[in-house]
Amino acid sequence: MTDTTVVHLLRHGEVHNPGGVLYGRLPGYHLSATGRAMADAAADFFSERMVATVFASPLTRAQETAEPVAARHGLEIVTDERLIESRNVLEGTAVSLRYLARNPANWRYLWNPFAPSWGEPYAEVAARMRAAVERARDASRGAEAVCVSHQLPIWVTRLAAERRRLWSNPRECALGSVTSLTFTGDELTGVSYAVPARRQVREEDAAQ
Repeated sequence: MTDTTVVHLLRHGEVHNPGGVLYGRLPGYHLSATGRAMADAAADFFSERMVATVFASPLTRAQETAEPVAARHGLEIVTDERLIESRNVLEGTAVSLRYLARNPANWRYLWNPFAPSWGEPYAEVAARMRAAVERARDASRGAEAVCVSHQLPIWVTRLAAERRRLWSNPRECALGSVTSLTFTGDELTGVSYAVPARRQVREEDAAQ
């Protein structure tokens, strides 16, 4: 009988970032109160599932999101560098691509949105994420794995799995959301999406 394995890509929760900085791979950005509620909601979502392994990006917000999930199942968090956020030349700034485009000196970063020219190529992101997913699948045969990562890497992984263009906007990759890849043996046989944090986030907002 062929085994069925599910790899869940969990996007980290909301980050405390009052300055509106594009934090990218910068260290020290922790979850906000709402972000912690999102992490708890994810732990609830996975509580009745056969989670055998928990992997996470090395960044603080991903590790903090993974903690309640791992604790609920009595597991250690395995850090996988391949789950990290994508590189971006705007990291550490509080400006948008549109703002940068006003200055011709920045145009060298903006010439190709399909690569993209301002950051890590989508194809490279897809390749490293695929390797991370395969590692998680192989470590969790017949059960489920949770991999905590970031919006663009998760969205690119889904686009690649569905054989779509890698530069499409992330329409379904909310904070605290779960993109699930189902494998029959080594073959990808299903992709699904859920947002377990919806109710908890509404309650958190109402309390503030």
